[in-house]
Amino acid sequence: MNNHVRERKTRAMTKQHVGFVGLGAMGRPMAENLLKAGFDVTVWNRSPDKMQALVDQGARKAERLAEVAKPHGIVLSMLADDAALEEVALGDGGLVEALSPGGLHVSMSTIHPETARKLADAHAEHEVGYLAAPVFGRPDMAAAGKLFVTWSGWHSYKERAQPVCAAFAQGFYDYGSDDVAAANVVKLAGNFMLASAMEAMGEAYAFCEQQGIAREQVNAQMTETLFACPAYKNYGDLIARHAYAPAGFTATLGLKDIGLALDAGRQAKVPMPLASLLRDRLLSLTARGHGDKDWSALGLAIAHDAGNDPTER
Repeated sequence: MNNHVRERKTRAMTKQHVGFVGLGAMGRPMAENLLKAGFDVTVWNRSPDKMQALVDQGARKAERLAEVAKPHGIVLSMLADDAALEEVALGDGGLVEALSPGGLHVSMSTIHPETARKLADAHAEHEVGYLAAPVFGRPDMAAAGKLFVTWSGWHSYKERAQPVCAAFAQGFYDYGSDDVAAANVVKLAGNFMLASAMEAMGEAYAFCEQQGIAREQVNAQMTETLFACPAYKNYGDLIARHAYAPAGFTATLGLKDIGLALDAGRQAKVPMPLASLLRDRLLSLTARGHGDKDWSALGLAIAHDAGNDPTER
């Protein structure tokens, strides 16, 4: 056996297996980066057709959810909402059963803090680790391996997950182990802040446009001076151009997240009047058939209220 063949066989024998559940706009590029990093990846998705592109790149296809995990192994999940995550984790043949004692589930979805606590307790009953690890970044950042992971849970779980998540992340923010849901609280806070920024830009650009000033020119000045940061630059460009498709993160998902933030705020007795406005704005947007547009279409809703909806021109 020559040295090159021996090296390939050695690498194959030492490849770490990772299961990945949820191959949507975020999950697919994350799983692709795991493959590029040399992990042995098994994928599962509720819509089976989404698995084929990953299989073509070398992933294994799980015919059943339980097949995505190996006993005592590690599985990452990136799912749309709380109900989907609970079903995948706790349902018949779900992850807590498939991983068995010693396994680890890294939950990267944006969910309610109470759901995270419930899941952590259920995993612990099966002696399976649970790590809350939602991410910040849009699909293009996921594809570039530039996401930011925000996590909370036991330190040993983070040590185990870090080399895996490093395949698609450029940074990690640790919120300790006292409350496993801390990362989910921070994720909802971040999404609320993003939506608030988009509301402000949408109102400001409509204000200028109604007085004959080009919104693109105003956006260029603001994002080069007062608000020269990624959130304003990226979302400001979309709002200035009314470029809401294809969606990186849909208005429907934005409505879900703001609703979660409001409910968590109610439980914590924190008034969030701006979040209430954002919920109503996103609700109106989805009610008018724009739920599949990017959530920066908040700018579209504001333009509509100002009598200058570009979809009606």
